[in-house]
Amino acid sequence: MYTHNLDPILFDFGFLAIRWYSLAYIFGILIGWWLGKIIIVKKFQNLNFNFDIKEFDNLITYIIIFMLLGGRIGYVLFYNLEYYASNPLDILKIWKGGMSFHGALAGIILGTYWFSVKKKIPTFFLLDIISFVAPIGIFFGRIANFINGELVGKTTDVFWGVIFPSVDNNMRHPSQLYEAFLEGIVLFIIMNFILFKDNYKSGTCSYIFLIFYGIFRIFSEFFREPDLQVGYFFNLISMGMILSILMVIAGVIIFFKKDEIK
Repeated sequence: MYTHNLDPILFDFGFLAIRWYSLAYIFGILIGWWLGKIIIVKKFQNLNFNFDIKEFDNLITYIIIFMLLGGRIGYVLFYNLEYYASNPLDILKIWKGGMSFHGALAGIILGTYWFSVKKKIPTFFLLDIISFVAPIGIFFGRIANFINGELVGKTTDVFWGVIFPSVDNNMRHPSQLYEAFLEGIVLFIIMNFILFKDNYKSGTCSYIFLIFYGIFRIFSEFFREPDLQVGYFFNLISMGMILSILMVIAGVIIFFKKDEIK
């Protein structure tokens, strides 16, 4: 048993507070950016189209903007629409929290598609690179969730249970760490295995990411408390499960359409 006593703020200078969650975003983006460029050079050096590596730098700007917009809009629509419909100005108060992974994912896909069309770059080439590095950012994000004491798990009596005093005095599953392990470490290992296979086919990392993230998230949701304002649908299915099921379906569709992907 462990009693959570971690501070979400790493440094507080009074006029400026550096939070672990912000650092998770920063390091996830920077490491993903760095690794993505390495993969392009090492794995895709013999492309059948002209690609300027500097374009990947430009893509990062699109990803950041669309990720933040998608994450916020997704949270508003999927998790707290009634509240924000009555308090629309609060949508802008992102410093108070409220981001949706699935919304951020949709934003990244949309931003990447827009960028690829604008630059005449195959969309799945870019999405495959993003899918490959995404587990790194997810890992940092879930660790930050644990440090923040948010997205807590259900009550349990397992010996590794964690007490989150900001929530109650019950032992709970450290579901954030389950997700960090599955969606971060395990998924990253799978993506490495897939990407570095001989005769890699465009789009593979994209649909593998959608399918396996969706499966891991659905599994993790069984150990995680649902959002209070949403709860369960049919007393069984959380919003996270529903959105993850849609991810798996999208991945399966891409799999069956893979011969049409160029």
